[in-house]
Amino acid sequence: MFGVVPKTLWERSAPPDSRNRIRLATRPWLVGDGRRWILIDAGVGDKLDPKLADIFSLDRRRHLDHALADHGLVADDIDLVIASHLHFDHAGGFTGRGADGRPVPRFARARYSVRRGEYDDATHPHERNRASYLPENFVPLVEAGRVDFVEQDGEVAPGVRLRRTGGHTMHHQIVQIESDGKVAVFIADLMPTAAHLPLAYIMGYDLYPMDTLAFKRAFVDEAVANEYLILFEHDPEIAAGYFRRRDGRIVIERAL
Repeated sequence: MFGVVPKTLWERSAPPDSRNRIRLATRPWLVGDGRRWILIDAGVGDKLDPKLADIFSLDRRRHLDHALADHGLVADDIDLVIASHLHFDHAGGFTGRGADGRPVPRFARARYSVRRGEYDDATHPHERNRASYLPENFVPLVEAGRVDFVEQDGEVAPGVRLRRTGGHTMHHQIVQIESDGKVAVFIADLMPTAAHLPLAYIMGYDLYPMDTLAFKRAFVDEAVANEYLILFEHDPEIAAGYFRRRDGRIVIERAL
């Protein structure tokens, strides 16, 4: 999760277990106004085989259905699902098992917004990324005619804008949400946790780490200047916060 950064440094903020695993969340974000509901990413879902579930030590005692229920919602209430990218820990929940055991769209009424270049990469994987792209998570969406492919940056709903970052994958994107003059940004795997704030803390999973670095450097300055609320997907403790410049360095001020 921390690439070339020595363990003696990163373990201070992310203590590993005996199998060298660290605690992570899979935290989709719900955006809505009571009339229309948008879900950004959908976690691992419930289709992962037991061997992989053990490798990643998945804890599904509380999952997306529980979180939606907290807001009085069910999966059928979602109108739009946005994919930051199509790795299994972000897109696994896009589909579920139908009555015949085959994967089907998980959100019965929703359209799915997917970057076309990301889909092309996911359906033509290579040795470096094959383990992260599981076709059952996204191919059934296209087969069902439920995907709206995104070709470039821009709005996919009023106040909801996509921005390609590259880096983690060639077409990885973040989601910028504007409301009442304020901006929140779901940063997905650009910085999966608050511990990844230092510029050099870039995942070994990133296919294009120098692209991650370039976007990250510029984005941190932009977020400080514009007081963006940063939404974290994988941090186990901090769901959201602000980047602040204090005493010549960038820190995170926790908001949620």
